[in-house]
Amino acid sequence: MITLIGGIAVLILGYFTYGRFIEKNFTIEPDRPTPAETLRDGYDFVPMPKWKNAIIQLLNIAGTGPIFGPIMGALYGPVAYVWIIFGAIFAGAVHDYMVGMISLRNNGAHLPELASKYLGKPVKHVVNIFTMLLLLLVGTVFVTSPASLILNFTPSWITIGMITGIIFIYYIVSTVLPIDKALGKVYPIFGAILIISTIAIGTSLLAGGHSIPNLSPATLSNWHPEGTPVFPILFFTISCGAISGFHATQSPMVSRTSTNEREGRFTFYGMMIAEGIIAMIWAAAAMSLFDGQTLSQMIASGTPSVVVNQVSILLLGNIVGTVAIFGVIVLPLSSGLSAFRSLRTILADYLHIKQDTLKKILMLTIPLYVISFGLTQIDFNLLWRYFNWANQVTAVIALLVSTRYLYLKDKNHLVTLIPATFMLYAVFVYIVSQPIGLGLELGLPTYTLSLIGTGLLLTLFWSSGKKQKTGLSSDSSLLNDHRSSSRRVSGAVK
Repeated sequence: MITLIGGIAVLILGYFTYGRFIEKNFTIEPDRPTPAETLRDGYDFVPMPKWKNAIIQLLNIAGTGPIFGPIMGALYGPVAYVWIIFGAIFAGAVHDYMVGMISLRNNGAHLPELASKYLGKPVKHVVNIFTMLLLLLVGTVFVTSPASLILNFTPSWITIGMITGIIFIYYIVSTVLPIDKALGKVYPIFGAILIISTIAIGTSLLAGGHSIPNLSPATLSNWHPEGTPVFPILFFTISCGAISGFHATQSPMVSRTSTNEREGRFTFYGMMIAEGIIAMIWAAAAMSLFDGQTLSQMIASGTPSVVVNQVSILLLGNIVGTVAIFGVIVLPLSSGLSAFRSLRTILADYLHIKQDTLKKILMLTIPLYVISFGLTQIDFNLLWRYFNWANQVTAVIALLVSTRYLYLKDKNHLVTLIPATFMLYAVFVYIVSQPIGLGLELGLPTYTLSLIGTGLLLTLFWSSGKKQKTGLSSDSSLLNDHRSSSRRVSGAVK
C-alpha cells in the first residue's frame, strides 16, 4: 500500500517540479497565436477550452494501454512500479509535451512532417511507414480489446465479429465529423466514466484490506512465473503507462485545438502523469488479487480483458463493477477512433490529398478500415507484440526529433536525449533477442550487437545534427519556429 500511495504522490510531485522544468526549458510564448486560431477550418483546426483539450488528450493516449499493459506487467512484480513512475515523469510526459509543443509551433504538423524538418527529408518516408503501421496496429488492437469486453455483456447469439463490425461503423461515422463534434461532445462523458471508475477501483483496493505488494529490496526481483527477463520486455509490455510512441501521433491533434501555449504542461505533460496513475492502480490491483501463475493463465486464456472483468467485479461488486468495466471499454474506443483519425490525416498529408470533401475523406478512410478488419482475425497476443515494438520505435523517433529541436535552439537537450538513448538500446535488444511472433531466434550476441547498433545510430544522429546546425544561416526555418499565416480559413467538410 505504501508504494502505491507513495508512487502516485511522486507522479503528482513530478508534474509540479520536473514538468515545470521541462516547460521552462522549452520556453513558452503565451501571446503567440496558435494553429487553432490562425488556421481555423471548422474541422481539424478548432479552438476548444483547456479542460476539453485535456480530456481529449487523456482519452486519445490512454486506450487499453495503461490497463492491459500494467496487468501484463504485474507478472514481473513490484519492479513494474519503478518503470511506471520514472518512465512517466522523465520519459513519457517529456515525450508527449515536446511533440505536442513542437507540433503547435509548426502549424499542428504530425510526427512525419516534424521528422522531415528536424531529422532530414529522407527520414520522413521511414517515419511515415512506422507511424502508419503503428496507427493501423493501434486501431486494430483497440477494436479487438473493447469487442472482447463487450462480448461478456451480450446475448449468446451475438458474435465477436458482429461487435467488431458495429465498432467500425461507429468509427466511420465519427471520422467524417468535425473534431469538436466527434470528440468534443462525447469525450467529456467518456472522461467522466474513466475518472470515476479509476477512482472507484483505487479506493476499493486501498480500503478493502487487500495485501498490496510494496517495493523493497526483497521484492525488487523478477516475479514472472515463466522467468521472462525484465529487460527489455517490461519496457515494451508497459508502454502507455510509462512512455508510448502512439502518443506522438495523438498530441498533434490536440495542438490543433489548443488556444494558448500555457496550456501545454497541463494538457500534454499532465495527462501523461494521469495515465501513469491509472497504470499504477491497475498494476497494483492485478498483483494484489492474483498470484503470478493465476494471472498468467488468465491472460493466456484470451486477452487481459479477462483480468479486467475479474478485478472490477471482485473489488466493486456486480453492479458498480460493470460500470467500471464500461469505463475501461470507453478507453480503447476513444483511442481507436483517434488512431484512425490520425492515420487518415497523416496518409492524406503524405499523398497530398486535401481532406476538404466527404468523398476524399472516405476515399482514404474505407480502405484503412477494411485492412484493419482483416487484422482483427489475427491472434491478439501476436498483434500486441508487433504493436509494442512499432510503438517504442516511434517513441525513439519522437524523442530524437525533440532532441534535435532543443539542440538547434541551444536548449538543454539531455532531457530528451537520455530517454531516447535508453529506449533506442531497448529497441535493439528487443528486435535482436525476441521472435516477435515470427519464430526467429537470431542467436547473436544480443547486448553487444545492440550496443554497437545504438552507438552507430547516435553517431549518425549527432553528425547530421552538427551539419544541420552549421547550415542554420541558410535555413532559418529550423531555428525560427514556423508562424502560421494570420489568414483564417472558413468552412468545414462539405
